Amino acid sequence: MRYKTKTLSPTLIVLIFLGLNGGAQEQNTQPQVYEITAKEAIDIAFKNVAALKNAKLDYRISEARNKEITGLALPQVTGSLQGNHYLSLPQIQFPDATELAIYDVLKREGVKDATGNPITKDGEFAVRNFSFFTPWNLSGGISVNQLLFEPQVFVGLQARQALLESSGLQVKVIEDSLKAAVYKSYYAVLISQKQLLFLQETLSRLEKLASDQNQLFKNGFIERLDIDKTTVNLNNTRTMELQLQTGVKIGLAVLKMNLGLHQSDSLILKDVLTPDYIKEGILEENFKYEDRNEIKLLNTAVKLQGYDIRRYKLSYYPTVAAFYNFQKNGQRRASENGQSQPWFWYNTNLIGLNISVPIFDGFQKKNKIRQSQFTLEKVQNTLDQARKGIDLEKTIARNTLTSAILTMDSQEKNMELAQNVYNTVKKKYEQGLGSSFEILQADTDFQQAQANYFKALYDAIIAKISYQKALGKL
Repeated sequence: MRYKTKTLSPTLIVLIFLGLNGGAQEQNTQPQVYEITAKEAIDIAFKNVAALKNAKLDYRISEARNKEITGLALPQVTGSLQGNHYLSLPQIQFPDATELAIYDVLKREGVKDATGNPITKDGEFAVRNFSFFTPWNLSGGISVNQLLFEPQVFVGLQARQALLESSGLQVKVIEDSLKAAVYKSYYAVLISQKQLLFLQETLSRLEKLASDQNQLFKNGFIERLDIDKTTVNLNNTRTMELQLQTGVKIGLAVLKMNLGLHQSDSLILKDVLTPDYIKEGILEENFKYEDRNEIKLLNTAVKLQGYDIRRYKLSYYPTVAAFYNFQKNGQRRASENGQSQPWFWYNTNLIGLNISVPIFDGFQKKNKIRQSQFTLEKVQNTLDQARKGIDLEKTIARNTLTSAILTMDSQEKNMELAQNVYNTVKKKYEQGLGSSFEILQADTDFQQAQANYFKALYDAIIAKISYQKALGKL
């Protein structure tokens, strides 16, 4: 007869862990030993996991962006300095009416020429080249602009807190997912380690039984077939022990990755998982949708989309800005006879108000408002769907947890009964009243009951984690 028991296989454990969030590598390269509870594991993950660190950096980016928006409402001061030297001065043609005007005066006054004849000649209209520039020029100034009203800046100032709140909630959402992942990976390893200890106790029992049977066989009290049956069961148990040891090693390796630790680091799990711990607080619901950070994030998205609509509506209003400019200019003519010429300096002061009034933009603003309103409807639809999804998640998690706890209690009783059966059969066997088949069958049933119990324990803790996450109380 072939005996089988069920354990959490290494393949299953690998699939469980590889479905969880990965972690970033910690900067410290020296191997460390961590003796941690599940909550301490969460703290380590919060410090090391790259996704969460990037989310926190995004929050700091939002803080800096808020300050950038605030800066748009502050005075903008600009300084300028420019110097140039004309190698060739720009010139224009300037009319020279001097000769023309002189002849007109002479004719009008009746002046005669040297021969005594009146002046009758007309002057000629001449053109001269003239430059208004000097070779050397310097200018320096300062400009101050103060935005008094601009729709996008005005709404941006109002939306600063909502933007910051949105970034903070994104961090919380990632933290929630990270908590669930770390808890599941932590307890999967913890249960596997506990199951390994029970399996090693079974192995010790079978090894003792095999030793006793060898002695009985030498004395002629049992057949060789009894020893062979025990050896088959012993070999199967050793194989299961090797598989479970491999699964624990893989689970620890992936847990280190999820916590952002090096593979050279060592983990010692300090928690003790009991059925009472799983049952603790399961009836405390008091659920509100706002307990879920995903709902808070969507509510913030609705608020931000409302600001976006307001921004486009306010864009119909004029943009108003005040400005002040001060400029100092210097000019100097070219040097003559080796002597430098003095600089001529003059100042310019200018203050003003700039009002930009939108008149017609081809209905661009109107259509932007419509786009934002449709986007708002989409976000509201997503929010409504998220609430329905949470209702479904809660219902499934509650029913799964209820079923898992009932199954766990049942399997715990079965394990106790199987142990009692084994102890009774063992005493009968030791007294010569039972067969080796009975004790091997009782041991197999005991192993099966242990495997079923640990599977039920794992299912129960996973169900509790899922239920707490659904309630937003993880």
